[in-house]
Amino acid sequence: MVNWSMKKNYNCQDLMELVRILRHPGGCPWDQEQTHRSIRRNFLEEAYEAAEAIDNGDVDGLKEELGDVLLQVFFHTSIEEDAGRFTLDDVADGVCKKLVYRHPHVFGEVNVRSTDEVLSNWEELKKKEKHQDTQADAVDAVARTLPALWRAEKMKKKAAKAGFDWRDVSGALDKLSEELDELRAAALNGEGDPVEELGDVLFAAVCVGRFLDADPEEALHAACEKFSARFRRTEELAGQRGLKLEGLSEEKLTDLWSEAKEQLK
Repeated sequence: MVNWSMKKNYNCQDLMELVRILRHPGGCPWDQEQTHRSIRRNFLEEAYEAAEAIDNGDVDGLKEELGDVLLQVFFHTSIEEDAGRFTLDDVADGVCKKLVYRHPHVFGEVNVRSTDEVLSNWEELKKKEKHQDTQADAVDAVARTLPALWRAEKMKKKAAKAGFDWRDVSGALDKLSEELDELRAAALNGEGDPVEELGDVLFAAVCVGRFLDADPEEALHAACEKFSARFRRTEELAGQRGLKLEGLSEEKLTDLWSEAKEQLK
């Protein structure tokens, strides 16, 4: 048996110690086998589950999911402690220093009049901190592991700071139409790579979303929810008439879809 005292309530220090126990001899074989790479997806999944709890207004769920996120932080840190590269205190030290440095209006002599100024200062301080000498450096530094729509939005925002942007949404819409035409030519006439052109269409759509203050991920998630509801209703309508969607003509499917869409307005 390992040396572990049962308690009514535990704290962060207990969690870190628990992770150490699980990862070392006498602990759990699975935990001992894990690496940063092997549990990378777990980290992402836990973060998304926490985000879902936020979206659902689920406070108890959020508490649980934040615990799972914290476990991932402690697990990765424990791996590095064993390697002698950094500790949990080093992690805390780094983020504390970053917060103090990027809030000179709180911890220094800088005066700000709005949250816009706060964000502007934050970006400039971040560029200095990361040694991003040009705006292109800042664009290139956007994490490649972000969901592609978020990455596109963030890259375009940074490029816009250098004046690389349309004056209004009409220019962005014109660009979207242009990319759609190129996608059509590639897909139907073999004029270019249709996959590349599809990417250009999605990027252009994200640029339109910026002028609408629309989060592209949220917009697409909403479209997915809408499609799911309409598809379910389409299948129900078909079933009510003794039909199955499989094998129906395109015309009949379109009629059923239009009916479902009208009912779900």
